[in-house]
Amino acid sequence: IPVFYYIFLRRQNSDYNSHVVKHPRLESRSHPFTDSPLIRAPPPRHPGQIVAGSSRADYSCYYSSSEPHPHHPQVSAVPENSNSLQNYAKDKLSGQMLELFESCQQQPSDLARKEMCRTRLQQDIQRVYAVARLYLTGSSMNGLGCRSSDADLCLVLTGHKKHDAIYVLSVLQRLFKSLSYIERTQLIRAKVPILRFREKGSDLEFDLNVNNTVGIRNTFLLRSYAYADVRIRPMILVVKKWAQHNQINDASKGTLSSYTLVLMVLHYLQTLKEPVLPSLQRDYPECFNPLMDIDAVPDGPKHIPPYISRNQSSLGELLLGFLKYYATYFSWDKQVISVREARTFPKPYYQEWRKKYICVEEPFERTNAARAVHEKNKFEAIKAQFAESCRILQQRKDLNSILPVRAIINKESATR
Repeated sequence: IPVFYYIFLRRQNSDYNSHVVKHPRLESRSHPFTDSPLIRAPPPRHPGQIVAGSSRADYSCYYSSSEPHPHHPQVSAVPENSNSLQNYAKDKLSGQMLELFESCQQQPSDLARKEMCRTRLQQDIQRVYAVARLYLTGSSMNGLGCRSSDADLCLVLTGHKKHDAIYVLSVLQRLFKSLSYIERTQLIRAKVPILRFREKGSDLEFDLNVNNTVGIRNTFLLRSYAYADVRIRPMILVVKKWAQHNQINDASKGTLSSYTLVLMVLHYLQTLKEPVLPSLQRDYPECFNPLMDIDAVPDGPKHIPPYISRNQSSLGELLLGFLKYYATYFSWDKQVISVREARTFPKPYYQEWRKKYICVEEPFERTNAARAVHEKNKFEAIKAQFAESCRILQQRKDLNSILPVRAIINKESATR
């Protein structure tokens, strides 16, 4: 089992090392919601305090046969935040968002199940590729998953030989058909080819790629943002549920991927006059070096000190502001979203950017994460949904007016 993977799951209950405080280098940005800079400071510690965002479960039991590397200290990558989530959910709309989040967020038992399957798969794959390492990535590991979230897997094959992804996945497809606990294998020849399959007898679906290690880097970058402020995870979950309900959250059908939606939320929160988030890559480049060895990636964020935003907007205010920003202020035809720099920049003249309807910079590879939106009618539908939902929510201040809260909760409750 990879050393860093063991350490990551051991950290779920660890305390964050908050002795180092770095002065912010955040500039004010320019859309009309609140003002004053972000400040970082270690929040007060209280006996029995739960670290913001940390899981109450200790997953080290899955790795009891492994020992942590002596050069990898047991330090959590999760910053603290002394503000309780309830402080941001005192109005009706915010309370509905909190209820939806608490009902739908991935549970420790969900992650445990995915991890058990990952462990079995790695053992079986190593019969064919002895040097293979298999990693859970994406929303399962970055704190942004739901109970119904599928699991993303990255198979890392090292060595001098260059591995063709389609060939490797074809080999694995044949292997998986002989495994008693896997069914419905399907090879999908996308830009990043994947092998899709299900755990037998359940609805737990996996997408496995080969050597797409940027997904591992993104997992820990987004995890650092997810736990940076207690409002981030509820905000993102509600936005994803809203987009799914309104059929604008499916890259395979020419709309927005969940990953793109997450970057759009983070960008909005970074660019408020009174930011909720900084740019972690800009302020702490050494922690998210794109050339960092994969085994060192989970240790990068441990050096980031806690920070507190002066922005005290409620969950509902932030959701309405998010819809309003993209419905009114953001220039789709002229701007590229950059979470890496916490700003927008003008569309470059390269074809990848110039001819796309939506431009969202991938934080490590700097490609367009929104390239799936390539049809004008799909783009217009996305814009129209932001405008319509903004209008309705501003008028009614009721989450049920833009998505069926109880139906979603009931569906998630029946999951797994």
